Amino acid sequence: MKLDAKIPGGPVQQKWDTRKFELKLVNPANKRKYKVLVVGSGLAGASAAASLAELGYQVECFCFQDSPRRAHSIAAQGGINAAKNYRNDGDSVWRLFYDTVKGGDFRAREANVYRLAQLSVNIIDQAVAQGVPFAREYGGLLDNRSFGGAQVSRTFYARGQTGQQLLLGAYAALSRQIGLGTVKMFPRTEMLDVVLVDGHAKGIVVRDLVTGEIRSHAADAVVLATGGYGNVFYLSTNAKGCNVTATWRAYKRGAGFANPCYTQIHPTCIPVSGEHQSKLTLMSESLRNDGRVWVPKAKGDKRAPGEIPDAERDYYLERKYPSFGNLAPRDIASRAAMQVCDEGRGIGDTGLGVYLDFRDSIARLGRDAIAARYGNLFHMYAKITAEDPYSRPMRIFPAVHYTMGGLWVDYDLQSTIPGLFVLGEANFSDHGANRLGASALMQGLADGYFVIPYTIGGYLAGQKAGAVKVDHPQFQVVAGEVAAMTKRLLQVQGKRTVDDFHKALGKIMWSKCGMARNERGLQQALREIPALREEFWRDVRVLGSERNLNQSLEKAGRVADFLEFGELMCRDALERRESCGGHFREEWQDDGEAKRDDENFCHAAVWEYTGPDQKPVRNAESLEFDNVHLAVRSYK
Repeated sequence: MKLDAKIPGGPVQQKWDTRKFELKLVNPANKRKYKVLVVGSGLAGASAAASLAELGYQVECFCFQDSPRRAHSIAAQGGINAAKNYRNDGDSVWRLFYDTVKGGDFRAREANVYRLAQLSVNIIDQAVAQGVPFAREYGGLLDNRSFGGAQVSRTFYARGQTGQQLLLGAYAALSRQIGLGTVKMFPRTEMLDVVLVDGHAKGIVVRDLVTGEIRSHAADAVVLATGGYGNVFYLSTNAKGCNVTATWRAYKRGAGFANPCYTQIHPTCIPVSGEHQSKLTLMSESLRNDGRVWVPKAKGDKRAPGEIPDAERDYYLERKYPSFGNLAPRDIASRAAMQVCDEGRGIGDTGLGVYLDFRDSIARLGRDAIAARYGNLFHMYAKITAEDPYSRPMRIFPAVHYTMGGLWVDYDLQSTIPGLFVLGEANFSDHGANRLGASALMQGLADGYFVIPYTIGGYLAGQKAGAVKVDHPQFQVVAGEVAAMTKRLLQVQGKRTVDDFHKALGKIMWSKCGMARNERGLQQALREIPALREEFWRDVRVLGSERNLNQSLEKAGRVADFLEFGELMCRDALERRESCGGHFREEWQDDGEAKRDDENFCHAAVWEYTGPDQKPVRNAESLEFDNVHLAVRSYK
């Protein structure tokens, strides 16, 4: 597999301008001749579809929800980063670039990260122009708050529903184009494969989730903006529909999959309460601005939190990381929480929890001020737990949240398949081994509004518009393969439910490839997952038929992909013999902190599919650090 990142030469500050000038252009009259398929309608997909249509391209947009407004981007709570330095506290594009590279434990591509920091300032202006109701200070300026991994206030927010408000802005732009007829929307439609003609992505095969009809769509380029794969763990903060299917099927057609083992564990989630749960609930990282994290100093202390005096509390993040305190990055804060629970100092019935306490902030600022900042989050917590977070500390514990791995893309966001572009969480490009809080929204919108409108033109300028139609034989071949897999799932007629297999996989992944990994556990997982997959195809029971609405069938296809992807994820974790960011190998640590091996692993691992039940090939893209020099990552 050839990996050409297409990174322009020159100083990092000038690379994006250089690349934009290098790219070929499509003149306005010709843009109308090209069709682009955008799969996904969250922040990355909706912004891309709207922007490409605004330029004049014909766009078809697909989502498996009933409306783009239900994309998982809506669940993002805390905010979106931008280096505008409104607080005059020392922020800059360069500092955001530095913080992001360091936050990712020096496992991200410098050029992409700098571009992200550059574009961050444009995103806020775009969102404000769309009417996004960001919080404002008394004088009318946009307000900011802090997030983990930074010592400045650069996070713009709309209470605790920033993702929802940004998505409504992107949806408004998308709806305008739908009204103008430049975007055709396909809701309740799931992409099940990508179609290649002469090695280029020229369309997709989808299933209508209402009627069951399998259809083909041809175009001149395909854009995947389908989110992450956190639900491979079964329990995560992701919406239940989030899956790996679109990117996994593209991988099996030849797209390289980069760093699948990089998973982010978010430190601020409501703890698991029992086997009945099907997902977990995120409590925004923004809460750590005013909440203090602690556990009892004594093991097994089961007193009510209000009965434990300060002298008997361990504010462990403030103790261990005094420079950043409660705003230590997510991977570090998560491991610290697990460590105190392993010591027997966790709270709650299970002992798997820590306190997030607002007592001091309420005393300093008043209840009304805290309610104004976090009221909807407090309300959500109270509804779920039946506890009042104003009078009793929240109980939190780490949970799977975001995935930094994804399809490999070059600087233009093009995968190893020409004509297949990948945006947002679905690609691997900007976060390295750990994502800083409030950067997911930033990447999704930067990719959709400001990157893909330039770079896709550079590809299309070398393609003949409309050269491939749905009557091309390859569409019938791929559609036939999709139909065959659908029938195969329905014909098993075993005894175990799809959810039962998904839960079993999730337990393997969490215990062997979760917050900590080791060689023995990963090797065991690589034996257990193929055995579970074999049992799935022998004993799964999928109800209903393929010719109507069938959520059991939908889930079965996604879990079948998770059962294959989980093996690749564990293989990647086994081969990366170092600890970095969210990938914590127990064999490589320094006093509980991640210990990198820059000599052997300063690269992105890019996996290449070689066929069913065949061992994939591991390729590597070397990472060069010319501006932020490699150093031991410290937040102390």
